[in-house]
Amino acid sequence: MPSTFFGLTIAGSGLSAFQAAINTTANNISNVRTDGYSRQTANRVASEALRVHQKYGTAGSGVTTESITQMRDFYYDVKYWENNASLGYYDRKQYYMKQIETYFIDDDKNYQKGFSTILDTMFSDLDTLHGKSGDINTRKQFIGSAQSLTGYFTEVSKELQDLQSSCNVEIQTTVGKMNNLASKIATLNRQIDQLEVKGGKANELRDQRALLIDELSQIVPVEVTEAPIKDTNNAERVTGLNYYRVMVGGQAIVDGYDYKTLECVPREYRANQADVEGLYDLRWTDTGMRFEVSSPSMTGQLKALFEMRDGNNEENFQGTVKSIDSANKTITIDDSNITSVFNMNMPSEGVITLGYREFAYDGFSYTTEMNEDGTEKITSYTFNLKEDPTQSGVQTGTSARIGTSIDALGVSYYLNQMTTFVRSFSYKFNNIELQGVDLNGDPMRTFFVADTADGEKKFGTVDQAIKDFNDKNLQPNYTYNITTDNQTADTYYWLTSSTFAVAEECQRDPQRFATIEKTPDPNPAGGINQGIDQQDITEDLLKLKSEVKLFRGRGSSDFLKCILSDISVDKQEADVFQKNYSNIEQMIEAQRLSISGVDEDEEALDLVKFQNAYNLASQMVQVMTEMYDQLILQTGV
Repeated sequence: MPSTFFGLTIAGSGLSAFQAAINTTANNISNVRTDGYSRQTANRVASEALRVHQKYGTAGSGVTTESITQMRDFYYDVKYWENNASLGYYDRKQYYMKQIETYFIDDDKNYQKGFSTILDTMFSDLDTLHGKSGDINTRKQFIGSAQSLTGYFTEVSKELQDLQSSCNVEIQTTVGKMNNLASKIATLNRQIDQLEVKGGKANELRDQRALLIDELSQIVPVEVTEAPIKDTNNAERVTGLNYYRVMVGGQAIVDGYDYKTLECVPREYRANQADVEGLYDLRWTDTGMRFEVSSPSMTGQLKALFEMRDGNNEENFQGTVKSIDSANKTITIDDSNITSVFNMNMPSEGVITLGYREFAYDGFSYTTEMNEDGTEKITSYTFNLKEDPTQSGVQTGTSARIGTSIDALGVSYYLNQMTTFVRSFSYKFNNIELQGVDLNGDPMRTFFVADTADGEKKFGTVDQAIKDFNDKNLQPNYTYNITTDNQTADTYYWLTSSTFAVAEECQRDPQRFATIEKTPDPNPAGGINQGIDQQDITEDLLKLKSEVKLFRGRGSSDFLKCILSDISVDKQEADVFQKNYSNIEQMIEAQRLSISGVDEDEEALDLVKFQNAYNLASQMVQVMTEMYDQLILQTGV
């Protein structure tokens, strides 16, 4: 038989249950504008029935608040994280592509003179010089406009290198944020388990953890798994603890209470000739293994930063080992993808990967043969390694590469494209100039030079350059040695968009610029000036603007069009996908909020329902109180 006060106990359970429900509703309303908060609900179940030893068997014992849990769907979380990584990738790419685009703007009306305006001015001044070859002021004007052209390339190169440095700093900042998030997630894992092992749910802590995963998923793609930990002695018994793991790039960055960190390791050698010093590679701090940001499965802000910093359109040096000289620690590579000095982009000292092993080299040489158009074709490379590669199992036929092949157009790509153009343009321009003499009848030297740190470099002796350029049937082989300590090799390798300059002797003395072709008698009667207009070579120079193919099968005037077309394709792609993934994010977020978001109207309705239920339970207590009063005080014995 149940207790006399059993009804009061049942009514009291109703008061407690709906008090918890009202408190939960109040908590939801208080957090209606809290980022990452998931709506909570008080889960009620009927209390266990009691045997009363009556004909009806058992009697209900009231209601019990079993738990207060989040209203959250893991499926939508996963979809959000997957989309967030793609959104982060295109968001950063869009940001940097906009900056690169501004460097190549050519808007003379708004006083932002770019390549086309400067090139047109230079060739216009050259055309004027064509009819006034002996006028010093006209010569000065042309040389000044040529300096504007070289200044344009050096300035844009500096801006791109500054952008590369900024991107490198952001990589370091992003990795630091990533490590901090991993540390916080691991700490929350421990705190959640400490609370939940005693029963209940650590809802607020779980919300904080999910919010951290949201942030992390924008940096790198994440895979999250959570599974209950069961008693090893009793598989049916759940301990209340959970095993929570976060995977990044195939590695567990958070594993329960433990977490891993990444470190930024400055490169000892540059991967690209035009790169700034100190670019970072990423490695796992505990193992020292490389973190493969360029993996096809990788996306997110971190990958976008690396692609914008190092993207080379897969045009890094690649080839096959032809022969190995163990005694001299050299390897010869043929079948390379870079067969012209104009496209050469590897540093003079760096690291070459042979198979899967990396070897440092302190210089290299390349052998060329002459093409019919007067240009040189590279037939083989020889690298001077710092260790014997055969000791590491390297054999002939092994693949070789310098740097990483990245299928993206980043800062490295645009620097390489600018260098390719200035080398090709300078080579053609200089070869025409080398066929002439100045106003004094002296042989002309190189007009465009490389202004390197250890002094100005000119290219080609006069006699040999003319012989190579004119004698198409003779195709001699040449070998050029490239070392950092000895930059004397007569090669256009040293000429880059950063070192592009006009020869100092021409700047000092405008008469040194050649406009007259060589003649058997460079000093005819009446002086050199007598044949100026009759033997003018500026006509050949003027053809370099559009008639002579210099860059991607086009004339020099089309350089900017080619670069802008590359930029516009990438920028348009980034704009379109950033907008698409942003729209998808809004859709997924709306679906998440439909489950976990706090709806003010719904909470207000719940508040009224729970209040009414609480009032009814209170009335039940009052009724039971009157019954007990009648039973105890009013009933006679």
